[in-house]
Amino acid sequence: MTVGPIALEVARNQFGSIADEMGLVLRRTAYSPNIKERADCSAAVFVASGEMLAQAEHIPVHLGSMPASVAAVIDRFGAAVEPDAQYAVNDPFFGGTHLNDLTLVRPVFFNGRILGWVANRAHHADVGGEAPGSMPAHAVVVDQEGHRVPPTLAVRSGEWVPEFLDPFVRATRTPAERLGDLSAQLGANEVGARRMLALIGAGGVELYESLSSALLDYGERRMRAALAGLPDGRYRFTDVMEWGDDDLPIEVVVQIDGDRLRADFSGTHDQIEGNINAVEAVTRSCLYYAVRVATDPSIPANGGCYRPLTLTVPAGSLVAAEAPAAVAAGNVETSQRIADVLLGALAQAAPDRVPAASQGTMNNVLIGSDEFAYYETLAGGQGGRPTRRGQSGIHTGMTNTRNTPIESLETHYPFRVVRYGLRSGSGGAGEYGGGEGIEREIEFIAPATVSLMGERRRNRPWGLAGGAPGATGEDWVIRKGGSPERVPGKSTFDVGPGDRLLVRTPGGGGWGAP
Repeated sequence: MTVGPIALEVARNQFGSIADEMGLVLRRTAYSPNIKERADCSAAVFVASGEMLAQAEHIPVHLGSMPASVAAVIDRFGAAVEPDAQYAVNDPFFGGTHLNDLTLVRPVFFNGRILGWVANRAHHADVGGEAPGSMPAHAVVVDQEGHRVPPTLAVRSGEWVPEFLDPFVRATRTPAERLGDLSAQLGANEVGARRMLALIGAGGVELYESLSSALLDYGERRMRAALAGLPDGRYRFTDVMEWGDDDLPIEVVVQIDGDRLRADFSGTHDQIEGNINAVEAVTRSCLYYAVRVATDPSIPANGGCYRPLTLTVPAGSLVAAEAPAAVAAGNVETSQRIADVLLGALAQAAPDRVPAASQGTMNNVLIGSDEFAYYETLAGGQGGRPTRRGQSGIHTGMTNTRNTPIESLETHYPFRVVRYGLRSGSGGAGEYGGGEGIEREIEFIAPATVSLMGERRRNRPWGLAGGAPGATGEDWVIRKGGSPERVPGKSTFDVGPGDRLLVRTPGGGGWGAP
């Protein structure tokens, strides 16, 4: 069946709107501020083979890796997949990224046949482990970080399967919140499945399959055309992850050959006994994100547009960790550096499109006890761009979340905000300067355990085309009645009433000579 350009554009928006609606349902029905306020969740639609058909413009590190979760469910259950069932996975070594990100996957059956899948991923603020928030800075193996869920039957005919739900809820410090967020995920997938079935029923299976195939092929054609517009060559870039006093290299060689691109991370440091190891699905997410930035962000973000991209990663490295490595920060911090090195390489091929380095960290702050679990990533400076300044106080790179409003934060948790604003002078100078980071100081009202997970505390976000680097981040604790004490960007410690935490996030690098 021939699909014309008008029908193709209509289908593109129809499938995309299903993912958008799933995300809205998830946010509006979630219990935790981390999902309903910060929007730390993502949704997407897939064809029967597991190739992504459409996504909502949510979080890059979620969406680029979500096909791995769908593939893991298909591999595990195959022909045994049940209608009206939902499958859960968070195991980083079986389709997940890190344990907080739980993905629910639902098949879409029509007349007894699987025609597609819907899936959503949400960051659960606590899934057990050795510290509230499930990202202990001292973790060296994944089981220290919380409860692992390999591809598992989670829902049958609208009801939770006890073999999944009971151990998940027992593991967490916040069971009521987890149940609320899980229910929101279940409902989001049900809405997505209903919308898919209505669309298929309206036009018939043949039309649906023709539109799906044409849309994936269209994404591939657009990406190949964009890559063909870049100069052929090999482009190398290296940056580092901070671990104690060491700087661990992440190196990429990007090779562009006509309408194909290959990214090779063979020069990257081995995985370590720490939690900054990233699994391959995370690295693949970063590749997809960086190439869209350097080519044309209007290309449909589906499996077709990623067909011309090849990833080579050394097994057992920081960018392709193997079990049982700890990986909590690999998803949130190492992903930022992987994106940085890819953009640094692509800037050599597309200097008029790629910005200077943004803050290069998510500035993870986790605070909790046996009574509550708070999680947030803090905004910072965007790198200066070839045509304009970097934005200030926003989330950049592999994250796309929002901040928790002060009113919500103080309502839900036992602390208050003392200071919150832009960090003047933190952006790098340039023809187009880098954006400013932020400063946020909170005072604790009750005892708690704090975990920090941040980067760019020693190495500044780089500028491009003669622009100056941005400022590094800083983390401070002010004990009640005491003086400020600087703490490592990756640390776990206890606080008491009257103590305060001050986080100063990095600015972006500048673009062009000042």
